[in-house]
Amino acid sequence: MFALDEELARWQAELSEAHGSSRLPLLMTLAWHLRQRDPLRAQTLSAEIAPLLAMLLPAEAAEAAWQRARLLLIGAEAEWLNGRLDSAQYQAEQALQQLEQASSLPARANRARADACWVLAWVANDRGDSGAGDRWLEQAALAARAAGDPVRIDVIDAASGICDTFSDWKVAQERWSGRFGTDLADVAPVAAGWISDFFGTCAFQRSDYGRAIGHLMLSYETALATGQIRRAIIVATNIGNGFTSLNAHEAALDWMQRGLDLARPTGWPLSIGMCLMQTAETLRQLGQREAAQTLLREALNTLAPLSGSRAYAVALEYQGDLALDLGNHAAALDSFTRLASRGDALGQTDFQSSARRGQAHALSHLARTEEALAAAQGALALAREHADASSQIAALNVLADIHARHRLPAPADMQAANPVLHYLQLALEIAATIEGYTVPGALLDATAREYAAIGDHARAYAISLQASAARDQTHSQQATNRAIAMQVQYQTERAQTEGEHHRQLAAAEAQRAEVLQQTSATLAHLSAIGQEITAHLDAAAVFRALDRHVHGLLDATHFSVFLLEPGEEWLACAFGVEAGNPVPPVRMPLSDPNANSARCVRERREILIELGEADVTPNLIPGTLPTLSLMFAPLRVGERVLGAMTVQSLLASAYGERERLIFRTLCAYGAIALDNASAYRQVAATLKTLSATQEQLLEKNLELEQAYKALEEVSLTDQLTGLRNRRFFLQNVDADVALSLRGYDAGQHRELTECDLIAPNDLVFFMVDLDHFKEVNDRYGHAAGDSILVQMQERLREVFRESDYVIRWGGEEFLVLARATHRDEAHAVAERMRRAVADREFVLPDGVLLARTCSIGFACFPFLPQQPRLLSWSQVVELADQGLYVAKRSGRNAWAALYSTAATQPDGVFPRLMQHLDQAVEDGEVRLVSNLTGPLVLGGERRRVGLSSDLET
Repeated sequence: MFALDEELARWQAELSEAHGSSRLPLLMTLAWHLRQRDPLRAQTLSAEIAPLLAMLLPAEAAEAAWQRARLLLIGAEAEWLNGRLDSAQYQAEQALQQLEQASSLPARANRARADACWVLAWVANDRGDSGAGDRWLEQAALAARAAGDPVRIDVIDAASGICDTFSDWKVAQERWSGRFGTDLADVAPVAAGWISDFFGTCAFQRSDYGRAIGHLMLSYETALATGQIRRAIIVATNIGNGFTSLNAHEAALDWMQRGLDLARPTGWPLSIGMCLMQTAETLRQLGQREAAQTLLREALNTLAPLSGSRAYAVALEYQGDLALDLGNHAAALDSFTRLASRGDALGQTDFQSSARRGQAHALSHLARTEEALAAAQGALALAREHADASSQIAALNVLADIHARHRLPAPADMQAANPVLHYLQLALEIAATIEGYTVPGALLDATAREYAAIGDHARAYAISLQASAARDQTHSQQATNRAIAMQVQYQTERAQTEGEHHRQLAAAEAQRAEVLQQTSATLAHLSAIGQEITAHLDAAAVFRALDRHVHGLLDATHFSVFLLEPGEEWLACAFGVEAGNPVPPVRMPLSDPNANSARCVRERREILIELGEADVTPNLIPGTLPTLSLMFAPLRVGERVLGAMTVQSLLASAYGERERLIFRTLCAYGAIALDNASAYRQVAATLKTLSATQEQLLEKNLELEQAYKALEEVSLTDQLTGLRNRRFFLQNVDADVALSLRGYDAGQHRELTECDLIAPNDLVFFMVDLDHFKEVNDRYGHAAGDSILVQMQERLREVFRESDYVIRWGGEEFLVLARATHRDEAHAVAERMRRAVADREFVLPDGVLLARTCSIGFACFPFLPQQPRLLSWSQVVELADQGLYVAKRSGRNAWAALYSTAATQPDGVFPRLMQHLDQAVEDGEVRLVSNLTGPLVLGGERRRVGLSSDLET
């Protein structure tokens, strides 16, 4: 029904990561809970929901009906808040009709039915039809109980109690106080806010303003935290009204302003009108009548579309009181007459009684004596009917004032000396029955004057003494009220401060838990990387492995390793790469005060340097780029320091805590691997000294080994393009596949989801083939064909990263293994590759420009999200080749790929895909993704397909 701000933030974060139909429930939840927080955003999200509903299957008809009902309720609430009550009622009733089609979802349908009745209740109340409002609240309570929703039950019951309180607070308190306990610690925040509102309203009606403000402040905080903006505005004005009753006018105006600051941006007429009229009443009591009159006029104009509401009736009462203060009795009579009509329609006795008293007062001053007397007697009869002692005293005061102004027949039951004294004595008798009531000094003064007028001076003197004592007691009570107001405000501000502190602690703890979870996952992945790095006994291999993983895990424009030379007085750059190019050789004394690498080794600690855009990079190595983020870490093994590693970025503030943890861990693994490599070299050197023969043999072996390595290097490289060849790929692919699968092995204690298959675990295999390449050789010669292949490798390197394997697979066909690439990003990479070939012409040796295109097929490894071992990498390569086949046979200059559509599939899925692709796609066993829009050739059969905007087809 309502949600806390923390829950809203979590849903916002989840929505940013959701795709396709999985966005629907999150969009609906956010739109619903933003309906008052941010109505425009709620409307935008609702517009996004509509097309997703059209995608639901016929079997999901009940779900669709429920979702449509929710959308109607979001619209209905917006119309209600903006004062368009007919439209609000229509949409809420339409929502109830939609819910008839969602009977197979009883709990959810009943919750939505309760919400629809809730909106209809407030629409009825704003119309002034309180009876209909009460009936809709009863229907809402029945639906909430049918749904078994305790929070909705408490909220709706508390709202019913508040409405009953305005009709007869004593009856309401007897009916509802037993329903709610005063200890709200275990009650849901939303329900606790409404229950506090009920207790506060009851306390307000019995004039216990200090207690009322305490309850209402809790209700206000809860309303704000749960997105109930209209309720927060109403409660803020009620709190201000309470402070006004305690004569704490400064605090009252502060709370009125809070409500107005919330209301004005919304444009909601009832909310703005309430704030304006309550502020006007406070200003009237402060004697600022002109300002009060201006605000009241604006309030009544704003509330004009809602003339049937309770708020409009309150504004009429305030307008009448202000007119009496200004001596404009005709205007006062008009206001109180309209108020009487509204009070009768609403069935709320407080308006009925105050309207008749105001009418009597105005009529008396207008010399319409008989009408004034009838109105005052009507007010007295109404107050007696409802046993409202305060209203009886007020009505008797008005009757005494009328008889003092005009000569009228004495009342039939008069026993006093005159009618004025008769009514004043009755008022005093009733006042004596009210426990804790302080008789107003003005009432006692009027009585003393009447006794003096008839010559009973002793009685007049005694009552004058009582009046003086009453004024002293009133002043004491006013001081007490002000103290209560100050105490309530202090306690509330302290509670707000403590609550904010606890919220901040909870947020910090949640953030810490999230960081720990991310750190644990990162460390598990780094452990697998460490096993790979430390397996090497050759320093160059260690450098290459470190370089590959640093670039894969961090933003690294520059990466270099500095090692101490023998004697440990000089530091030399043993390996360095910047923007894909080798770093110029550099050597520095360890004592160099300006070299960060030397300082890192000397001080044996990490160094992080962060610069602004306008800063100059300190101690820049000649020939290197001016980076803005620089991180240095020592290569330590135990107490020994081997050197330092540095990674640098052109971005500002590129390295946070997570990046520092990754780099620190890579440094530790690198130090161990380099120390092992050094030890290995030392052992080899020791063996050389055993004998001259052994030394010569070792030299020969070394020569042979070097020759072998050179030959090996030649055998792993395509001589034409300089790319790695198929042999290199077959030697290295198993290590990358093993690394990818380790992440799944580490997570076998829990169920994996597709969200787990993100970088760096995913591998994407791309098969890229030049279209109509044979025509080039046939028409322009093999030299032209070779030139195009060389230019093709350049374009491949432009699209793919240094850490990816780019292989010349054979002829004009290339294979690319993209590492640490999210499977949802693969189609974008394929499109960039296609455009890199199609959008730029190739230059032949004779200067002729030749346009060519390419076709691309790709597939992701692991192929199945939760069963990564069902298909081998070689089978996934064949699936990529199958995608290439589809692209080629369906028009070329395109890309295509196959994705799994299920968590598990039978073991025979691979042969079925290879032999009957068209049937597999049709049966939904796999999903074909392509940028082709024409006929597709699937296993020999041409099919016309359309491409959806989110690549679901």
